[in-house]
Amino acid sequence: MAEATGVFFYVFPGIAAICTFTLATTDAAGQELGVSVFGGILQIGIAFGFGIAFAIITCASTSGGHFNPAITICLAIWQGFPWKKVPHYIFSQIFGAFMAGMVLMGCYWPEIQAKHAEDLATVGTSVYNGGAASILCTFPNAGQTNQGYIFFQEFFVDAFIGVVIWACLDPANPFVAPTSVPYTIGFAYTAMILGFAANSISTNLARDLGTRIVAAIFFGGEAFSFDNGYSWISILVNVPATIFATGYYELLLRDSLQKIASGHGQHEHGEEGLVRHLTRVETANQTEQGFMNSTFNKRKEDSSV
Repeated sequence: MAEATGVFFYVFPGIAAICTFTLATTDAAGQELGVSVFGGILQIGIAFGFGIAFAIITCASTSGGHFNPAITICLAIWQGFPWKKVPHYIFSQIFGAFMAGMVLMGCYWPEIQAKHAEDLATVGTSVYNGGAASILCTFPNAGQTNQGYIFFQEFFVDAFIGVVIWACLDPANPFVAPTSVPYTIGFAYTAMILGFAANSISTNLARDLGTRIVAAIFFGGEAFSFDNGYSWISILVNVPATIFATGYYELLLRDSLQKIASGHGQHEHGEEGLVRHLTRVETANQTEQGFMNSTFNKRKEDSSV
């Protein structure tokens, strides 16, 4: 439940920001659809970034704060997270995103209906970038016909985020305090959204798949088949990209406590010998201190006499 709640906290404000941005339009008759507000990529990036920070703050102490199937898999690969828990975590994460999409549809249902009707009248479908369905999940721009470029972009955006997350989880990293981790990870997402959201990115299997299911429920199965099945990129690329990023960090960047200690002097009899040695030193120090105290007290008595 903590994983599902955390993903909800992360996705809900983000897609709400996308919603206000998408609905700030007018129909063919010049009537305003939904809410007349200013929106943009900056607004969306901030909403997702703070959503991630709030998700970690509220739920990470219970579940560890994965909120991303790729992170759960990487923690199992590199950090000993139990593989038997991986399916439960992934299901919970997808469910949290699904619920965020469903609740948003309830909040903005009249406005989204108006946008959907306008899309059908002008384009014939709501499943395109800028359509009502794009409030929930990512669709590529009209000019993005080469999926190779989209794959390349998605891979390295997700890898960038993955390296930052792994750096935040490194206990030997002196530049990230535990209290700053939620905002550091949130800012990493914000940075990538500001740079690449206008060019189609997903960044998270659960965030995309959960809300894409909602899009399919309300706008049809084209949510998965649009643009020759683009959805496989937005759903799946996050996993190999994050494995690549965390492997890169583990093999080339990690300076763990174990590695810091390598090459340092060790007692010939190991830890137990070191403990016995320190015990003897402490005992000797106590004996010496006791002798000095008794000598000082005796001299003090002699001087007073």
